[in-house]
Amino acid sequence: MSRKSYTGKEVSVSGPYSHAIDAGSHLFFSGQVAKNALDYEEVTGSIEEQTKQCFINLERVMKDAGVTFDDVVKANVYLTSMKNFQGMNGVYETMFSEPYPARTCVAVYELPLGADVEIEVVVYKK
Repeated sequence: MSRKSYTGKEVSVSGPYSHAIDAGSHLFFSGQVAKNALDYEEVTGSIEEQTKQCFINLERVMKDAGVTFDDVVKANVYLTSMKNFQGMNGVYETMFSEPYPARTCVAVYELPLGADVEIEVVVYKK
């Protein structure tokens, strides 16, 4: 099986992986941190700012794949501190409409590029 991948313009990778892989009925998007954006300039470093940029990065990859946040069925969120849970949720809920995608949110010790939040999604292709 050959893998079809999608790459977001203005989004970098911080390792040997694809931005998204087409698996037939589903697209699997690699996690994005704010600093994956080639044009990202940190202003406050707040969790809200970083979360918004994660979604901008994901949207850039989604555009290449021809899907939107309305197609997301699962999201995984990684935080370096659960103290950031409320701030992340404030931005997260503006990106989706009800019924919200299934989601897992966990605290991790550390994320790439010194990020405080990383978000990955799975999309169901209609």
